[in-house]
Amino acid sequence: MDTISDMLTRIRNAHAVKKTEVVLPYSKFKHSLAKVLAAEGWIKSVGTKDEGKFKNLVLELKYTGNGTPVISGISRVSKPGQRIYSKNTEIPRALGGVGTTIISTSKGLMTDKIARKTGVGGEVICQIW
Repeated sequence: MDTISDMLTRIRNAHAVKKTEVVLPYSKFKHSLAKVLAAEGWIKSVGTKDEGKFKNLVLELKYTGNGTPVISGISRVSKPGQRIYSKNTEIPRALGGVGTTIISTSKGLMTDKIARKTGVGGEVICQIW
């Protein structure tokens, strides 16, 4: 099972039913992905919750003033069966630059804009708009 696709699907489903938060199993990669989403303003906050021997990741979702979700679309690009890598000059733009593409580089997870500035490429994880 692809845990990143599961995370993105849980966010998509929570927005569909107007939930304010999503709770999912913790991993370092998902936590750093959530931090990037929060830094870019796609979600409100990121936290962790310990429940006995299990640790969960808690994401607080963001909505506009009239109740529509800030995230209108989110999709996984690189999958376990087909990894997609990109050079810094060829990183795809989500919705013509309106959205954000998240890249896993040798310097950690970052957005497409930061990756272009620092001159690093990597695996294209997902696109959000």
